[in-house]
Amino acid sequence: MRIVGGVARGRRLHPPPANLAIRPSSDLLRESLCNILGPAQFRGHVLDLFAGTGAVGIEALSRGATGVVFVDRDLGALRLIEKNLLLLRNLINGCSLHLLRHDLQGGLDFLQRPELPPAASYRLVFLDPPYEKNLAGPTLAMVDRAQLLAPDGVVVVEERWPTELPQRCGSLHLDDTRRYGKAGLWFYRQHETA
Repeated sequence: MRIVGGVARGRRLHPPPANLAIRPSSDLLRESLCNILGPAQFRGHVLDLFAGTGAVGIEALSRGATGVVFVDRDLGALRLIEKNLLLLRNLINGCSLHLLRHDLQGGLDFLQRPELPPAASYRLVFLDPPYEKNLAGPTLAMVDRAQLLAPDGVVVVEERWPTELPQRCGSLHLDDTRRYGKAGLWFYRQHETA
C-alpha cells in the first residue's frame, strides 16, 4: 500500500496485520477515485467512515485536505491509522485530524461534537463498509439525514461489484458508478428534494 498522489506520493503505508479483518482500498481504486473527483474536491474536510487503514483519508491529506475525521469501530484499525499518520507527521502539520472509535449502527449523532467540523462542511464523505454486510444503503441514509455534505460535496461508496444501491437516498442522487475488478465506486451528490 502506498500513497498514490499529492505531497506524500509514493510513501508506503503500513498494511493491516493478519489478525485485523480489514480490506484496504486498492492503490488503483484510490488513484482512480482521486482522478475522477479532481484536486478541488479534497480542499476541505473529509469524513472517512469504516476507515480501516485510513488510506483514503490519508490520500486526501496528501492532496490538500484541511482535515480528516477517521471513523472505525475497531480499535486495532484506529491504531493502524495512527501509525500511518505518523509516517506523514511532517507533511500534515496544521491539519485537523480526528480518530473516532464508533459503531455506525447507532447513527451519526456523535459527529456533532464541537471539536469536529460542523454539519454541511464535508467536501468528501467516503464509505467503505465490509462487503456483503448490507451496510452501505443504511449508512448512506444516515449521511443524508445528518446533512453532512457541503453544497459541492460528494459521497462515495465502495462496495463489492455488483451491488444494488439506490438511485436516490433522500437528497442524495446517484451521479456515477465505476467498476474496478470485484469492487465498485458509487458517487452521490446532493440535489434538492421535491
